[in-house]
Amino acid sequence: MTVSVTGLRSTKGQVLVCLTTKAKGFPDCSKDPSALRLAIPAGSAANVQLGHVAAGHYAISLLHDENGNGKVDTFMMMPKEGFGFSRDAPVRFGPPSFAQAAFAVGATPINQKIKMRYMF
Repeated sequence: MTVSVTGLRSTKGQVLVCLTTKAKGFPDCSKDPSALRLAIPAGSAANVQLGHVAAGHYAISLLHDENGNGKVDTFMMMPKEGFGFSRDAPVRFGPPSFAQAAFAVGATPINQKIKMRYMF
């Protein structure tokens, strides 16, 4: 599986990747110990290789952690750093649901294209 990331506003910091099969683990993977979590230098995040994943339904969330502190920085409860979701799931009043971002993985290679979004 490959994730193609577009729209990064800088190469500062890192891109935090969360790949999960569980709705309760989306979008930050904190409630899914079996989730795949990666931290990729932002300058190398254009094409992230996740390797082979088993068949199933997955959702991906990305965070452009520009200051490298490993967490989402917020201002008035809105993220100050960039974020993105598989299937470019819409963001309204909070992150999309797992169902909105979920996609099926089978035998063929998958390339998820995710555009980073910034509120500020």
